[in-house]
Amino acid sequence: MIHHISIDAHNPLRVASVLAEIWNGKAYQFFYPNSYHVMPCDRYGTGIVVFPKGTVWVPGADTQSAHLLPAVSTDLVAVHAAISVPTTQQQIEQIGQREGWRVLTREQGDGPFRLVEFWVENRILFEFLPPGFEPQYLQTMQPEMIEQILGQPIQPVVV
Repeated sequence: MIHHISIDAHNPLRVASVLAEIWNGKAYQFFYPNSYHVMPCDRYGTGIVVFPKGTVWVPGADTQSAHLLPAVSTDLVAVHAAISVPTTQQQIEQIGQREGWRVLTREQGDGPFRLVEFWVENRILFEFLPPGFEPQYLQTMQPEMIEQILGQPIQPVVV
């Protein structure tokens, strides 16, 4: 289970507010300046931390913990997440349209399961699973189904 992830954004408060709206959750000030922790307030402590664009985690020296620093980054990122949300497909589409962000509902023929692509600031991909979408995702994301889709068994990685 993933309990939380972090992303960066051009406008962290706006992004946190929109994600809180989709999740029917809340956004809180985070300990790093101009950063927010979005939570659906579930029993799992699920959350998304939104940092200012270009903020990166760096490893600490010796026994120091990781810390945050501003850095130069590209506009697109490799980070994405699939998240079940209580908001309907239509509500997600309306919110995306209001924000001017790309939203695309991917039907099963376009992939192994239905989801709503929601592009935060048109650069960070969230795959939202509104009510009714999750069972198909859960059925698909089992080892036997992945092997069937890939046409081969999953092999352990040897290092």
